[in-house]
Order: sequence, then structure tokens, then C-alpha cells
Amino acid sequence: MWISAEPVSDPVPWWVRLQRQQDSTGLMPVLCYPNDHPQPLDLAKAEAVDLERELEQGWHAYRERQLERLAAPPTPLQLPPEVAEFIEPFEDDPGAPFDRWPGLAPASAPASGDPDEAARSALTHLAAGNPNLLSGCHLALVTAARSADIPAGIGWAADAPLPLLCSLLRSWEDRFGARVIAVIGATVHVSVASPPRTHEHALHVTLEHVLTTADNVIKDPPTPYPDYAASLIDSNLWSFWWD
Repeated sequence: MWISAEPVSDPVPWWVRLQRQQDSTGLMPVLCYPNDHPQPLDLAKAEAVDLERELEQGWHAYRERQLERLAAPPTPLQLPPEVAEFIEPFEDDPGAPFDRWPGLAPASAPASGDPDEAARSALTHLAAGNPNLLSGCHLALVTAARSADIPAGIGWAADAPLPLLCSLLRSWEDRFGARVIAVIGATVHVSVASPPRTHEHALHVTLEHVLTTADNVIKDPPTPYPDYAASLIDSNLWSFWWD
């Protein structure tokens, strides 16, 4: 991996230029923060993951917790009288609409555009929608055969389950035209060329997002499952962060 010595002041045009050259150079660009002691993940660990088996085990644990929570009586919300009248109870997340493991979500119909072009568009929109997000980012070039291996190549130090995540990112590449475009702090941003187009499909894809254990999906606060699924329909950018 090569990384710029200083933050890049206008990183998107540089990223786009280098991404267009990645097939000939074998170097994939990513915007990230420097890590003083990067420890790249051995890709053999990602390749050894039995993705569907591990996700199924995660779903069983998730479903067990969900049923325990739904069976328990709600804890009364204790608030000072002067504010209680202004607070409405948060509606409990009904959880995943699956009473048995549904398997991996099917692939979306291929988009008309190229996934790499979709990645360029997603990064441009990410920067435009969050002007300060990329400030302080360095530009890295990673020797990788595919975009999904970028977090492993830079030795990403977040609390994500990295072998499982890289395996899932590889699967998302195949099914949804996903590309890793930025790894900023504890957040990974992923462009999606062929997102789910229907609510039913989005509900299925949402389960895979939940099983990443990403904090912004399950803790910050937990978005009601149907609402999160609705946000994925036709969405060309998925983001995940871990504390």
C-alpha cells in the first residue's frame, strides 16, 4: 500500500483519475486516514469464511435476542414530569420479517451502467452532500484484485468483523455491483451499482446489513427494520460504522 504523506485537498478528482487506471496499474484508490501501524489482513482468512453458514448462525442469535426482547414486558420510561408530556415512546422495532433463515438475498437486476462508473458517481455525491467529510483524508493506493479486499489491504483497525465483512463485500460485488470507495475512521462507504428495487428485496438485503453488526444499523439508534429497508431502495451508497 502507498498512502499520501499529507491530506489531499481536493481528493475526488484524484481518486477518479487513479480509479480509471486501476485495471492497468493493479492499484485501487481509497480515501482513508493514515494508520501508524497497519496490519493487513491475510486474505486467506476472508477466503476461508463460509459466508452463508456464518450469516445463518448470526441470524439464529439475532432471532433469539429478538424473541426474548419481544416477550419481555416493556420497561417504563422514567422522565421528569416537566418533560414527560413532550416525549413520545419510541416504537419498538418489529425486527426482521423472517421466522426462518431466508438465505442470501438474490442479486439485483444488473444496472445499465458500469459498477466502476457508479462508484465515481457515488463518491462525487458523497463529497457534495457532506462537504467536510473528506477533509483530512489521505489518498491510498492498495494492491488488490478486487475492491472488496481494500479494508483488508489497508489493515483497517475498526471493530468490524473484518474476515466476515470482506467476504460479504466480495459477495455484494457479485450480487449488487458494490465497490469500496472510502474507509474514513471507523466508517466504510460502499457504492452500489444495482441496489434493491422493491421493498420485499430490500427487506432481505437489510437482514445482511443487520448481520454485519455495524453500530449505525443496530445501535445508533436502531432504525425500525421496515424504515431501514425503505432507505435501501434505489440507494447507490451504503455506509457502515463501528465504535
